[in-house]
Amino acid sequence: MVHRTPCKQSSTLNERTGKNVWMKLENLQRTGSFKLRGAYNKISQLTDLECKRGIIAASAGNHAQGVALAGREKGVKVTIFMPTTTPFAKVDATREYGAKVELVGETFDEAYQAACEHQKMTGATFVHPFDDMTIIEGQATVALEMLQQNPQLDTIVVPAGGGGLLAGTALAVKAIRPDVSVIGVQAAAAPAIASAFHGLDEKLIPFKATIAEGIKVKSPGEYTSSIIKNYVDDMVTVSEVEIAEAILFMLEREKMLVEGAGAAGVAALLNHHITGKANQVGVMVSGGNFDVIKLEHCRKIVEDNKRKLQKQRAII
Repeated sequence: MVHRTPCKQSSTLNERTGKNVWMKLENLQRTGSFKLRGAYNKISQLTDLECKRGIIAASAGNHAQGVALAGREKGVKVTIFMPTTTPFAKVDATREYGAKVELVGETFDEAYQAACEHQKMTGATFVHPFDDMTIIEGQATVALEMLQQNPQLDTIVVPAGGGGLLAGTALAVKAIRPDVSVIGVQAAAAPAIASAFHGLDEKLIPFKATIAEGIKVKSPGEYTSSIIKNYVDDMVTVSEVEIAEAILFMLEREKMLVEGAGAAGVAALLNHHITGKANQVGVMVSGGNFDVIKLEHCRKIVEDNKRKLQKQRAII
């Protein structure tokens, strides 16, 4: 059901970062994202009664596809609530896997609230995208594979939205290789976990539009937040320009189209946000479900930033 994805190097990435970097290509996973791991782990353990009630989930896109596919394999009716801003590619793929899609609200959090209300009315089984230990355990398999494929790693870099992948990684890594550092990456436009990790005032935390919609989560989970606080070594953020540059880097240099969330870890490395002892680094490229029509938006972000920098240099 779940593929063992490759872990590969890029000579260009190594040169630009000054590190030995291995990219864990979960963009090549079934459904195009790591999310299938947690969804399958959860749904495969549901009772017959829970399955009979049907499944409800909320998702910005990747969890939706994982739940839809796992539900189809189990023969369960699946309904997914997704934000209206979800890329068309993710919505269409979710429907193609057999799920019913309800587009509600502009953010994941709004879609999540609608899903919870619907669940109370129908009694269906809710499959949370991140704040569930069975989901977290499923996501942990990405890190376990990385350590098997590259035992020399001293650091693992993980994108984070609600924190399921990061929490699972931290639990797995610290249980078997406590010497390996785990570093989370968030979009600076939606840095809830990073801000809490560094003790910043919640009122000052931005929640803006981001090209990395897969990690745009305003309220991380209780389980995930606790695990991250206790086991993650550091949290960093990346700007919209840095994410856009990383998307284009992966397309131009690696011939891979990855989504904003999937490019976040690469962005952190390219812009030297991962410091300290990190020399043998694994980075999770968490997903590849990117709307190709947004590539022009990426290019515009990068070009506008270049022009801005040129003007600043001219003034100096």
